[in-house]
Amino acid sequence: MSGTASKAGPLRSRRAGAWRQAGSRRGAGSWRQAGRWLPIAPATALLLLFLAGPIGYCVWIAFTNTQLTGSSSSDFVGFANFRRAFADENFRNAVQLTLAFTFLSSIVGQNTLGLALAGLMRAASRPVRTVTGALVITAWVLPEIVAAFLLYAFFRREGTLNAILDQLHLPSQNWLFTLPILAVSFANVWRGTAFSMLIYSAALAEIPQDITEAAEVDGASGPRRLWHITLPMIRRSIGTNLMLNTLSTLSVFGLIWAMTRGGPGNRSQTLPVFMYDQAFVNSLIGYGTAVALLLLLVGSLFSIVYLRLMKVEV
Repeated sequence: MSGTASKAGPLRSRRAGAWRQAGSRRGAGSWRQAGRWLPIAPATALLLLFLAGPIGYCVWIAFTNTQLTGSSSSDFVGFANFRRAFADENFRNAVQLTLAFTFLSSIVGQNTLGLALAGLMRAASRPVRTVTGALVITAWVLPEIVAAFLLYAFFRREGTLNAILDQLHLPSQNWLFTLPILAVSFANVWRGTAFSMLIYSAALAEIPQDITEAAEVDGASGPRRLWHITLPMIRRSIGTNLMLNTLSTLSVFGLIWAMTRGGPGNRSQTLPVFMYDQAFVNSLIGYGTAVALLLLLVGSLFSIVYLRLMKVEV
């Protein structure tokens, strides 16, 4: 028994020493982790203060009946604003127009035209690339309100488009009245295509030239090379461009407001315009903020879909 006790004593001391060493290593690791956070702590604090704070406050406002005018007090109303939105015919109309506007101007317009311009500029001469790039990028860097007034002057009843149609002896019309959602979609395509063109130009430049030349030698036509070689190799750039373009298009407000103010009636009233009308025209801040959160949810759903598609291997 005395021998066993004499052996147990050193064993316990070794275990205690190992525990102390492990504890000291954990403590040193914790300090190292804290040291890594120190350089980004100011930026994190600013994000929490100026981003997370307002978002949290907006979430709270969406569950109240806060108004700009009338009663100065606000009461918690739960999901009443959201139920009101889903029961509102104008809200459902705004959702449909938002999806149509996003599909026409972002998914189809900017994405397709940007890829076409990038492909054509890759095959064009240097002077043509310079002039085309400058013209397209100029439309992109213009302030949104300036672009809106330019396109308003183009589409209005006495505007440039109807003047061209009159010279060609073709029927003209008031485009902002008869086809308002198409007019603002075209305006958004005109203004935002440069972003897609730049992304696709960079992606196409990364495709090895020998792969394209080998496919051409094998007799593959242009459309077959595009479908079987080019598009699969720039798949991730396509997904990134679609996601960024879709999110920016969902939040377009100034362009539509300056061109049509959501009219005539509500025929071009997308969700941002509807949200503004409810919050600042009708003074229903709580209801307008609830609509803003629903718009944020729509953008999140689009992002999830694109991210999942980008994970699929070709």
